[in-house]
Amino acid sequence: MTRSHVTSHVLDSTLGKPAEGVPIALHSCADGEWMPVASAITDADGRVSTLGPAALSAGRYRVTFDTGAYFAAQGITAFYPEVAIVFELANEGEHYHIPLLLSPFAYSTYRGS
Repeated sequence: MTRSHVTSHVLDSTLGKPAEGVPIALHSCADGEWMPVASAITDADGRVSTLGPAALSAGRYRVTFDTGAYFAAQGITAFYPEVAIVFELANEGEHYHIPLLLSPFAYSTYRGS
């Protein structure tokens, strides 16, 4: 299986382990409108390696993490029911990895490798 152009890894910093079962959606922006590209759910290691096609055009993209669904499955109410990360895919030859560190009341992200 070919790895997609955009991948992600979600870690639950409250539990100190990967966040399994987080729904993730990838959208592209064209003329100010967000268009769905792909969706997936994190695996037992908190990873998504099949989020969209193997190649994407340069442009603006958004990855949305359904953190509310993830925490609700654990009986926890989250302050941030979703996390949307908008980024520029500038180099079509590079892989884009979007990690998310997550807790019910905070999150952080960075450009991964």
